[in-house]
Parts: sequence; structure tokens; C-alpha cells
Amino acid sequence: MTKAKTRFRPLDGILLLDKPQGLSSNQALQQARHLFRAEKGGHTGSLDPLATGLLPLCFGEATKIAGLLLGSAKAYETTAVLGLTTDSDDADGAPLLERTVPELNDAAIEAALAPLRGPIRQRAPIYSALKQGGEPLYAKARRGEAIEAPERDVVVHRLDVLERDGPRLRLHVECGSGTYVRSLVRDLGEALGCGAHVATLRRLWVDPFRAPRMITLEALRAMRESDGEAAIDGLLLPIEAGLSQFPRVDLDAASTRRLGQGQGVDCAPADDGLVAVFGLDGRCLGLGQRSGARLTPQRLFRWAVQGGQAEQPVGSTA
Repeated sequence: MTKAKTRFRPLDGILLLDKPQGLSSNQALQQARHLFRAEKGGHTGSLDPLATGLLPLCFGEATKIAGLLLGSAKAYETTAVLGLTTDSDDADGAPLLERTVPELNDAAIEAALAPLRGPIRQRAPIYSALKQGGEPLYAKARRGEAIEAPERDVVVHRLDVLERDGPRLRLHVECGSGTYVRSLVRDLGEALGCGAHVATLRRLWVDPFRAPRMITLEALRAMRESDGEAAIDGLLLPIEAGLSQFPRVDLDAASTRRLGQGQGVDCAPADDGLVAVFGLDGRCLGLGQRSGARLTPQRLFRWAVQGGQAEQPVGSTA
């Protein structure tokens, strides 16, 4: 029997998905998008197939803020296995070198962890989504090409041992955008003189979702089958939930119209920077750039632009 083609629909909101192990972030996104029948969707930064945990998915107009969430601070729990390095720096890769794990005490481990905290230079894994010459590094690596993975500046806010069990270290990591936990574990292993790779990796939170109520794909399917589409729609967070870290600016009706037409408006003076702009009805209109007492539109949602167009005089092309 031919499977019925999904009839997609306009849908706006954010889903806090608990990504399963074995799926890429895009595969997880597409499965969720089909369950919701969402016309448009995007994720907020790749999790490796090995990894589980929080993957915020943006549907509809929420895709306009996906890049902001991608650049947010994140937290992970990972298990590092000492004594074996792999070509991907995790358990999914091919073994490269096995070494004896030396006798380690807490002081030796702490001495190896300390240089990996704070602002550091980090070399990305060769099996990563970073692009070189317009192509992801993992594509080049799979073809067997020689790769010089780039180094870049990242920030590690926290890197602590939660538990030791023989050659396995359970670590808690809090870091800024662009940090690879696999690289941290690889570099920790080298500092200890025995190498290491990631055996498990789970993302705990992504700003601003510090205490996320995640849901799995399996639970989504079960809820959809038992309770219907409206039930899973109720799991979506409003777009405003993804902008809670930005200062809020509220506009009156006239300023809302002008902003929707792409014009700058006056606002209460405060620190310069990106702000979340709201209309009289309490709905977020999008992001604006505040410079002193002036606000200019940066990324507006569909309803803000439509509202501005609706109020234009006849014949206006603004």
C-alpha cells in the first residue's frame, strides 16, 4: 500500500526535542516536522548521531531565531574513555591508537583539566560539520582526504569530573558556541598521556532553556496517535520563549505599524544592542536594534510585516 503523502501546514513554535542516539540532527528534525506537518523547520545546531538530549527545533517563523539559539551557551554530560583514540574522537569512529592508562589521582586529572577551561584555542574534529572549501570536513574525511582541521577560539565555562570508574570519566561541560566536547575529551586524553574518546554524550540545556521539558520522538508519535494533532501542538513553545534573554521593548500601535513598514521608531533610551520588540497585544514582533533612543527593525516576524502593510495608504510602495 502506498504511504499517504504528508500534507504540510503553516505552524509556528519551538519544540524541545530529546534527540535519540543514532539519528543526525537533520534526520530528527525531519521526523518531527512530518509528525507536526510543519511546512518549515530548522534545528539550532547539530548534535552528533552518538549524542542524545536537547535539540530545540524551530517551526515556521521561529526559524528566524534559530541562528540566535545556535550561538547560545550549552551544557553537556559526557563519558570519556581513556586509553583509546579514534578518528572521529568518539565511539562511532575507527580505533587509531590504544595506550596504557597511567595511575591517575585527582590532582593529575585536575592539572590536565585546568588548561581546557576558560577562553581556549580548540582544534575541531576532522569528522565535523565545519566547512572547508564549501564542503563539510566529514565529507572530505570519508573520502580519505588529508585534512588539517581548523583551530578557533571557544570558551569553556565549566569542565568538571562527576565520577571516575576505571578508565571512564563522567564529565560535566558548560561551554559557549562552537565548542566541541569531542575535542575537549581528545585533548584531555593527550594531556594525561594516554588518549581518550567520547563514549556517551548528552546535551542537558541550551540557553535560554536551562530547565527544559524535553520530549522524545517516540512519545510524540504515541501522543499523536492516541490524542491527535492538537495534543502535540500544545507541546510547542511560543517564539517568545526563545527570546527571553533579550531586553524587551514595547511599542504602541503607531510605532508597530511603522516598524512593520521597515521604518525606525523612537524608544526609551537604554544600552545599545538587539532587543525583542512587542506590540500592544503582547505578541513579539521580532528583533530590533536599539541605538540610544532609536529602534530599527532587524528580523521581523510575518505578522509584524503584514500589520505594517495593512495600514499603508492606498498606492504606497513602502
